[in-house]
Amino acid sequence: MQAKTTIREILQKKGHKVFSLPPDATVFEAIKIMAENSVGALLVMDGEELVGIISERDYARKVILKGKSSKQTPVREIMSSPVQVVVPDCTVSEAMSIMTNKRIRHLPVLEEGRVVGVVSIGDLVRSIVDEQAATIGHLHAYITGRYPG
Repeated sequence: MQAKTTIREILQKKGHKVFSLPPDATVFEAIKIMAENSVGALLVMDGEELVGIISERDYARKVILKGKSSKQTPVREIMSSPVQVVVPDCTVSEAMSIMTNKRIRHLPVLEEGRVVGVVSIGDLVRSIVDEQAATIGHLHAYITGRYPG
C-alpha cells in the first residue's frame, strides 16, 4: 500500500515549528535545546541557510565515543552535512524511502530554498497508520453494507 499523504499535509497537522541553532553553538547547547523541546535533532542554520543537522546520534557517535567535551565542541564539527531534504509535495512513501535508504530519522522540508518544517520517522509512521486505519474503516463499512457510496 502506497501512502498518498504528502509532507505538506503532515506539516499542516503537526505545525511548522523548527528548532535550530548556529554552527558556532556548542554541542552542549544543542543537547540542552533537544532535551528542553523533546526533539531528537536540530537544524544548523547560518542565518536563513540550512548548513547541517545535528542529532542525538551525532552526539553519541562523534562526541561521547571520541572523548570530546560537549561544552567545548562546536556543532559545526559534528553536524551532518550536506543535509538530505524533501519538498512539501513529496509523498510519505517517498520520504520513508529516503529515510530508510539514507538511514536517517529526520528530514528538513524546504520550499523555494526556505526551511518550512521538519518531519521525523515517527511523523511518517503515524501518518501511514492513520491512512491504513481510514482504509480499513472504509472497507469494513463497505463489507457490512454501511458504506455511504
